[in-house]
Amino acid sequence: HVYSMQAVVCRRWGPPSSLTVETMPNPKAKKGEVVVDVKACSVNFPDMLLVAGKYQAKPKFPFIPGSDVAGVITSVGPGVPFQAG
Repeated sequence: HVYSMQAVVCRRWGPPSSLTVETMPNPKAKKGEVVVDVKACSVNFPDMLLVAGKYQAKPKFPFIPGSDVAGVITSVGPGVPFQAG
């Protein structure tokens, strides 16, 4: 099977309306990382500052804003002390 995910992507600084929903390939867990099948997420004021370019951190484009998520770990990279599931 070929799977893909949908993500809200920031490609330039701007208001929330400048974000796009895109289909992307599923990520692969690298060393020290996990992949999470996100079931719920939130949008906070710092996320809006981030996409507007007004937050202290300025990630490289494109990026997927947000960090508050809940879900199920689907894969783990080397050196991760968790299991999928």
